[in-house]
Amino acid sequence: MAASWWRSGGAGVLRLLRGGRPVLGAGQALPARGGWRLLHGTQELLATPAIKVLMPALSPTMEEGNIVKWLKKEGEMVNAGDALCEIETDKAVVTMESSDDGILAKILVEEGTKNVRLGSLIGLLVEEGQDWKQVEIPDQTSLAPPAAAVTSTPASPSVSAPPKVEHQPGKLPLRLSPAARNIVETHGLDPSSVTPSGPRGIFTKEDALKLLQGKQKGKPSELKPVVSPAAPQPTAVPSVSPAAAVASYPRPTVPPVSTPGQPAAPGTFTEIPASNIRRVIAKRLTESKTTIPHAYAAADCDIDAILKLRSELAKDDIKVSVNDFIIKAAAVTLKQMPDVNAAWDGEGCRQLQSIDISIAVATDRGLITPIIKDVPAKGIQEIAASAKALAKKARDGKLLPEEYQGGTFSISNLGMFGINDFIAVINPPQACILAVGRARPELKIVEDEEGNEKLQQHQLMTVTLSSDGRVVDDELASKFLETFKANIENPIRLALC
Repeated sequence: MAASWWRSGGAGVLRLLRGGRPVLGAGQALPARGGWRLLHGTQELLATPAIKVLMPALSPTMEEGNIVKWLKKEGEMVNAGDALCEIETDKAVVTMESSDDGILAKILVEEGTKNVRLGSLIGLLVEEGQDWKQVEIPDQTSLAPPAAAVTSTPASPSVSAPPKVEHQPGKLPLRLSPAARNIVETHGLDPSSVTPSGPRGIFTKEDALKLLQGKQKGKPSELKPVVSPAAPQPTAVPSVSPAAAVASYPRPTVPPVSTPGQPAAPGTFTEIPASNIRRVIAKRLTESKTTIPHAYAAADCDIDAILKLRSELAKDDIKVSVNDFIIKAAAVTLKQMPDVNAAWDGEGCRQLQSIDISIAVATDRGLITPIIKDVPAKGIQEIAASAKALAKKARDGKLLPEEYQGGTFSISNLGMFGINDFIAVINPPQACILAVGRARPELKIVEDEEGNEKLQQHQLMTVTLSSDGRVVDDELASKFLETFKANIENPIRLALC
């Protein structure tokens, strides 16, 4: 029976399933066009499924990311470990590497797309040899939408709804952003007359303002306040639209909407979208101030010896900053007082073995704290080189996750901005942060070798320690500052450590 099946065409079927052309008989195959196309669907059924490229979690606190740049083009070969694209996380811009070999068949999330949720499908790969142009695109409804495309209601109570818009069958319902909904409700606008310009068909605030401006040009009398000539009123009250009158939640008679070419209305504001970094900073600052009992202590340090040593090192073309000595002094002090190099784990105190100093760096995207690891084992020059390199990478948004995750103690220096002293917020889960002000000249009474008193100018620097009261009590914080002051005023000993 098997031999009969083989003679009756079984061999041709197997050849077809293996990707070859069917043979009609006596070595005659179907032409490349025409009849072969009728059987081409069989090969598509056996094609290898596409390999999904998902938005990865590139930091512990990352919930969504922005696609900055694709480093591969559609149709390009990709090997495992190759740089696929650049993603802006809540900390920095990180290069995403491919975990599979194949051909980049389709980019589903374009460059510049913001707030892409973790696990969202951003691209497709196919195995080498497959027709990447014929890759099957998954149903868009199954993809995780960007966070920016989700219309959310504000935290303040608002129970009014936008005007109902009649839609034709087959069309998606119109979605309005919160700001656009406010304008539409207040002015009784019909958003269905304008094509939405927002992502995924969202009617944005800009669309609402254009619609409002067009309505005002058509009916200029609506913008003029009604004032009685017999009894002048101190303030003009504009007419209230019917849509605003029937709203279930009261709204101000003068809406906070700014119209080009006209004076700004009371309460006008400009919405500034928060970046991922800004949102994480806000979250962590709130967490720090609401869950950590902050205690503060300050001390003045004499840095004359540091300035003198810096000038001597500069003669040998060794460039170090005052901040480099501060980092070294803090690390040496933590080594002498390990109880301060600790953190609160929720139930008790945990003493940390490694001394890794986080240095606060201000960037265009916000504040970030790259880490100099194992500082007590490094010399001043090595600390200076590390601090300079990390600060540059932070400002360029090129920090790797391991370069800003962790740390046992933080230092924030605003002296270069002319700040005398300030108080810094603790960077959880750390227990302490040292705020450093500028060097300032002050007169001080000193005694010479003969015991005569005289006025002498000194360079003083104020440092303020913010500490977690659950880990570092007031006495321990005072001793820490006392030891730190002794170390910073003896820079030669620091250089030898």
